[in-house]
Amino acid sequence: MQGARNASAAAARQKKAKPDWGKRLRDFCDNSPYLIMLLPAIIVVFLFNYLPIYGVLIAFQDFMPGDPILSSETIWVGFDNFTRFFSDPQFWPLMKNTFLICIIGFVIGFPLPIIVSLALNAVKRKRTAKVFQTIYTAPHFISLVVLVGMLRLFFGIDGLVNNVVAHLGGARFQYMLEASAFRPLYILSSNWQDFGWSAVIYIAALSNVDPVQHEAAMIDGATRFQRVLHVDIPAIMPMISVMLIMSIGGLMGVGYEKALLMQHDANLSVSELISTYVYKRGLTGVPDQAYATAIGLFNSVINVLLLIIANTTSKRFSENSLW
Repeated sequence: MQGARNASAAAARQKKAKPDWGKRLRDFCDNSPYLIMLLPAIIVVFLFNYLPIYGVLIAFQDFMPGDPILSSETIWVGFDNFTRFFSDPQFWPLMKNTFLICIIGFVIGFPLPIIVSLALNAVKRKRTAKVFQTIYTAPHFISLVVLVGMLRLFFGIDGLVNNVVAHLGGARFQYMLEASAFRPLYILSSNWQDFGWSAVIYIAALSNVDPVQHEAAMIDGATRFQRVLHVDIPAIMPMISVMLIMSIGGLMGVGYEKALLMQHDANLSVSELISTYVYKRGLTGVPDQAYATAIGLFNSVINVLLLIIANTTSKRFSENSLW
């Protein structure tokens, strides 16, 4: 009798586990317009994000420009390119420069959009808030070349800042040539350019806060600051967690363009980053694309590990995570 019940239960579980392909097909047909709309984006992501991954194979080869990536004549060297980078005298300076630029920029730049979005949301006159939001967002659309040109106009030896200092009796300072000024100029200008654009997503999240919660808090005698702490911040906390995970995942992914534009022999000791080093070794002089690919892959692996650690930590201490 017991055996019959066990067999019946096993059959029921097997029947339950069997996928309902008819229902899945109906769901697919019902959602087909939305899936068709997503198709171009999927194709673009596949072509430009996933298909090029095939090229990382040259990090494990003795590769020369023009060689086929996979052929009977391919020379595989294993992890020799990585070992070469780890023993390179530039390894620790590159890691230090990249880490300092990224971590200081993250510490300053991550909370700034949150503070700005909360401040704009607290403005009573929405038209005024829109004006300030436009002003804060506009620098995002300035190209990096123009931005570096603006830095030279403001902080060059004959720039606005030095002219004001000289007019007040001070000495001129070579901001664009001094190594000590590279990181402050790079980090602060980047945060100035991006904080308004980054605040948009938090402003959108704050717009979904139920006004009834604020009304109830006001009836209980809560001040505006207390409402920000107990109503607004909890409402956007899931978004903050997701953006924090994504920011940590891309922490070491600083681009090379702006650093190259600001770079010269006088500040090379602090301005040479992993990304600029990869660009120079892979595309300038005598290209060593296998070595440059190995360095870029190493940097990407660090970002992936940081992403996994951030997501795991967030999942353990809160209910918010990417997966």
